[in-house]
Amino acid sequence: MSQLAWRKSSFSVGQDGDCVEVAPGPGGLIRLREGDRPTDVITTTPTAWATLLTTVKAGRLPAC
Repeated sequence: MSQLAWRKSSFSVGQDGDCVEVAPGPGGLIRLREGDRPTDVITTTPTAWATLLTTVKAGRLPAC
């Protein structure tokens, strides 16, 4: 996965690896990882990723 063009979230702060990174991957799939655990990668579809972003931006996630 190191050959992917990872982008750090603009909402991530600090230099300690506390960040979410995203990269487009082969087959059009989206890869996600936590900066301090770069070998743990989640793969999703562009549709699911777009739905998550829309939901988060709209504040429609329940509190944990």
